[in-house]
Amino acid sequence: MASVKLRAPFLYRVSEFRHNSVVKFRPEAEAAVSATSSTGAAKAVTSSTDRHTRGAIVRLLLESGPITAGEIGDRLGISAAGVRRHLDALLEAGDAQSSAAAVWQHNGRGRPAKRYRLTAEGRAKLEHTYDDLAVAAMRQLREIGGDDAVRTFARRRIDTILSGVSEGPSDVEAKADRVATALTKAGYATTVTPMTPVAGPIHGIQLCQHHCPVSHVAEEFPELCETEREAFAEILGTHVQRLATIVNGDCACTTHVPLTESTEKPKSLRRTARVEATTSKQGAST
Repeated sequence: MASVKLRAPFLYRVSEFRHNSVVKFRPEAEAAVSATSSTGAAKAVTSSTDRHTRGAIVRLLLESGPITAGEIGDRLGISAAGVRRHLDALLEAGDAQSSAAAVWQHNGRGRPAKRYRLTAEGRAKLEHTYDDLAVAAMRQLREIGGDDAVRTFARRRIDTILSGVSEGPSDVEAKADRVATALTKAGYATTVTPMTPVAGPIHGIQLCQHHCPVSHVAEEFPELCETEREAFAEILGTHVQRLATIVNGDCACTTHVPLTESTEKPKSLRRTARVEATTSKQGAST
């Protein structure tokens, strides 16, 4: 097998393999999300203030996952009417969708508030820089060096992103927070959330990557996802399991990190995640 120099600048520099400005719209996308609401009463949104507000809402939908209109208003200091106007425009453009809240998300009395998230179409309108170049380079790498070369490159890439994460407190939760911070700096908009015990006594946390700047590349080269999971397990010092991925059409790449020993079978975790995803999609369709 021919030798391969994996540190070639056009392949190895992480800054050229992703896009950090995850809420920067292409011109045609900006025009689309500035469309009028479904009632036809609102005029086209063209002011710089409205574009800034729309971008802030898109960022929340991207980074926070499913979120209510009330939570958006509280975080951004926007009136309920203002939030609704922007959400209606995003829904009309097909960039966002709403779904009924799950049972465990219902707090207090009354009907559970709808939760909003970006659709695949909305994500596609966020710029993905270097996708074509990256795919072409990865294909060439595989042709020259085979699958091992692709895996080596993918692992070195994630190791570069997570370099320095092991420094600091050694407990799993603290390390998970540092992993999330490093991933966010690399454009993955990652959060750490507690695992809700929906189907049994599952104690753990979830790494939720709400954006994947290389999702289009990962569709053809799953080694990028596989080596990520391996790196997470090694850094956190425990078995981790992927429950959902953006590549498979889920709203986020979700990785379960156990904090205590559990008798729950891994497949039940995946089934729980899929049930929740299916429930959300059914709620959106209604």
